[in-house]
Amino acid sequence: MEGGQGKTTVTTQLLALKKKSGKSFDEIGEETGLTNVYVAQLLRRQAQLKPETAPKLRAALPDLPDHLVEEMMLPPMRSYDPHLIQEPAIYRLNEAVMHFGESIKEIINEKFGDGIMSAIDFFCSVDKVQGVDGKDRVVITFDGKYLSHTEQRAEHMVSRLNLADGNKTVEG
Repeated sequence: MEGGQGKTTVTTQLLALKKKSGKSFDEIGEETGLTNVYVAQLLRRQAQLKPETAPKLRAALPDLPDHLVEEMMLPPMRSYDPHLIQEPAIYRLNEAVMHFGESIKEIINEKFGDGIMSAIDFFCSVDKVQGVDGKDRVVITFDGKYLSHTEQRAEHMVSRLNLADGNKTVEG
């Protein structure tokens, strides 16, 4: 349970409000200054609504009640249904990442060094463009902060340094 209501109940209510508004994720994103994917994450309770964004979301979704805004401002239980992989769009996205993953990883290492892309300090958007053949194409942008792997040198381990100095806790 999140706050006083279950995640499924809250998500159902939020998506119903979006539908009632007649607005797309893109339109709500434009009105709030958020990416379309982040708007979807908020409405699916996969992201936390920040206080400075709440008034913009209320303006974009005027029927959004106080109790749902309060619920959205709580840290969410970020999770997913393991059966989602059976949904063809999600399966294909997973397949694309798995198929291209090793090559993407090698290019990240070549450009940045030994490290990863953050999924915390991360932006994501989905866009529609026309290909050179005139057919619709999906553009998914992952924009994550680079995080370098750290060489684990004992002299940089603060907890050990504090213990060596006679302190029994990291804080002390």
